[in-house]
Amino acid sequence: MPPPPPHDPEPQWPIPTFNIRIEDLAHPGAKLFLDHIRPEDALRNAVVTVCTWLYTPESVPRDVQCVTLVLRPMPGVAHTFGSPTHKEIHFSLDHIRNSESRAKDEILGVLVHEMVHCYQYNGQGKSPGGLIEGIADWVRLNAGHSPPHWKRETDGDWDDGYQKTAYFLEWIEGWYGDGSIRELNEAMKDKEYDEQVFKDVTGRKVSKLWKLYKAHLEGLQGPAP
Repeated sequence: MPPPPPHDPEPQWPIPTFNIRIEDLAHPGAKLFLDHIRPEDALRNAVVTVCTWLYTPESVPRDVQCVTLVLRPMPGVAHTFGSPTHKEIHFSLDHIRNSESRAKDEILGVLVHEMVHCYQYNGQGKSPGGLIEGIADWVRLNAGHSPPHWKRETDGDWDDGYQKTAYFLEWIEGWYGDGSIRELNEAMKDKEYDEQVFKDVTGRKVSKLWKLYKAHLEGLQGPAP
């Protein structure tokens, strides 16, 4: 028999050390987490997902040495902070408990979203918060962990963030080619954010892109990008 066709080897992404701290083992959210999730696998897969969608093996940042996941009772969903080398993801046990009916997928989705914040660029801290959160949810969307309540919306503005911006970025990626959002992220690495990055990547101002996107959602035949 002929040998199987050659295939590209899996990229060698830089995998940091992972730690986990659970601040209330008796919390129902902690039981749900431990019942559904293998922490090391989930965190590793989140890193690989982020690297795959936002970087190439040559461009991926290699500063992050350690990611600590802290599960604790708190309001909200999750947040991430830390130094260039050490990151902490704080994840609400209350949110996990409130997501019991789809706990595994919600946990994996939130971990991917927060892991983006460990690795993405932010235009020297000047990028709109809505763009930062939108890129995180765009990666979550591509990882297949979008919650059932997410929907495409045309009200507000492109940088309102989260899933609204994520779906806008998905449209840009679809119209302007695979790797467009990777380019957008890369453009925010070494200089302060400027809306010009959208024109550099797509040839159009972001305000025009938003109009085209809204026309697309409303079923109108807008001009070809």
